[in-house]
Amino acid sequence: MDEEHQPVPDTRAPLVPRILTEWRTLALLGGPILIAQLAQMANGVIDTVMAGHASAEDLAAVGIGSAIWMPVFLFFMGVLGALQPIISGYNGSGETGRIMPATWQGLYIGAASAALMILLLVNMQPLFSLMNLDAHTTIIAVGYLDAFAWGVPFMLLMVALRGLTDGLGHTRVIMAFSVLGTLINLPLNWALIYGKFGLPEMGGVGCGWATSISNVIAAIAMVVYLNCSPVYRQFHLIADWAKPDPENLRYILRIGLPIGFTIFVEASMFAVIALFLAPLGPVVVAGHQIALNVTSLTFMVPLSIGMALTLRIAFLMGAGTPRTAHLLSRSSLILAGLTALLFASSLFVFAEAIARLYTSDPEVQRVTTLLLKFAAAFQIADVIQVTCISALRGYKDTSIPMFIMLFSFWGVGMPLGYVLTFTDLIIDAMGAPGFWAGITAGLASAALLLGWRLFLYTRAA
Repeated sequence: MDEEHQPVPDTRAPLVPRILTEWRTLALLGGPILIAQLAQMANGVIDTVMAGHASAEDLAAVGIGSAIWMPVFLFFMGVLGALQPIISGYNGSGETGRIMPATWQGLYIGAASAALMILLLVNMQPLFSLMNLDAHTTIIAVGYLDAFAWGVPFMLLMVALRGLTDGLGHTRVIMAFSVLGTLINLPLNWALIYGKFGLPEMGGVGCGWATSISNVIAAIAMVVYLNCSPVYRQFHLIADWAKPDPENLRYILRIGLPIGFTIFVEASMFAVIALFLAPLGPVVVAGHQIALNVTSLTFMVPLSIGMALTLRIAFLMGAGTPRTAHLLSRSSLILAGLTALLFASSLFVFAEAIARLYTSDPEVQRVTTLLLKFAAAFQIADVIQVTCISALRGYKDTSIPMFIMLFSFWGVGMPLGYVLTFTDLIIDAMGAPGFWAGITAGLASAALLLGWRLFLYTRAA
């Protein structure tokens, strides 16, 4: 039996105990995923805080550099995210002989992705010129990205190997090595940014080197663990080497590319909104960024449950128990609804207190409080849509959900948000809350359409 995957429940058992058993399995799978996600978020917080204490230029350069590499990384992470349901399905069906060949195809895709990402990151100078960045900030940003690029192959190596470990239900593995990376990144940032232990004071460029070195160490440690652990003796990376297989590569890309585009569409939407809000002034932008940071943090819980849901549904479908998979898909919406109500009510009630935690500026507090109350409604729609799309990924249904998200974000959310923010076409111009209302409408559209598609998959249960 796998570390976290539980035996397939008896379909003759009473309904409520079956649902509770599946929810317990989601918690076992999702808990370590949540910790891994928080550890990865902590790296961004560490970089921002430490660069900010170095200088305003260092903070700006690291922020701009992060805004460039993060959406690209999320795209490739989404593409490699196809490995989790694929390998989990093989695990459920007992086709263990197909697991390592699939893992190796993921490693090849990760290597190609790393080459493309590095090529992009080390050629950002023309973009910075178009942005009219001052010379000093440009130098730091270029140096940060050049340093960061050295760690990209190792970062994507970990993502590809996560397909193996998560697919087998061993979600605690990526949790352990994500936490390890964060623990390494913290002192390295301090040493390289500020010039401690006899090292040169590198400022924001030191952030790039610290992240690269921590990624290299964590990835090598993960490879060593996978080759030495008795748990993975039957899945030996070196001994079970597989050459590139065009058919297998196409299968992974057919599932993974829509996931990557879906994640990129969402990430790019928030980046564009920040650009649109810039003319409204620094107070509005600051309030928006705080509200976005808070919702990103709370989103980690439903996202982790969703990732666990993908794994579990793929496992159950591979095990030949679609009725249990369908039951889990439907019941997970109840769990999502309860989670959404908890976070939405908390954001609404504690909006002012949260704003005060982030800033002492009364004007920024006012904007943040208002946006967090809009974010409460946003939270409900967001949790429902991520649960639906995660369940569909477990069924390896990714293409139609991609188009649903594209329509909902760029066909509904963005246009409506722009109209509500800057025009009087519907009501008086709302300013920043208009975009949050538009995003909420887009997410509600996604939740309804994805929910209907999920219903089509589960109606036979």
